[in-house]
Amino acid sequence: MNFVSVRIITDDVARLSDFYEKITGAAASRTGDVFAELATSSATLAIGSSGTVPAFAPGAAEAARNRSAIIEFLTPDVDADYARLRGVVDTWVTEPALMPWGNRSVLLRDPDGNLVNLFTPATAEAIAKFAPFMG
Repeated sequence: MNFVSVRIITDDVARLSDFYEKITGAAASRTGDVFAELATSSATLAIGSSGTVPAFAPGAAEAARNRSAIIEFLTPDVDADYARLRGVVDTWVTEPALMPWGNRSVLLRDPDGNLVNLFTPATAEAIAKFAPFMG
């Protein structure tokens, strides 16, 4: 089994897709107003309209209700991204800081309130761990 994507349910696919395009620099592949995907080399971030939820199970997911998952993006330079995104991100949770597990991270919230972590491996152990993903 392979982990391939995370899907965020939203009431505004275009707004959230635009936001993640600015964050990642990746272009979203869009299917009308109901679905978009931002593919990276390791996984895909899918963004689905709340109107698509009944196709799975009515009421199974609710837009803008997440308070337990963190969407994480590995970046070559979290400090440069923090500076670049100052005018894009409305809600910064933290400033860049070194985490106990060796990553330099910054937390923000997307327009639906989902928690997003941008991080760069900073210690030798973290750099070795993520080397296969650093391109």
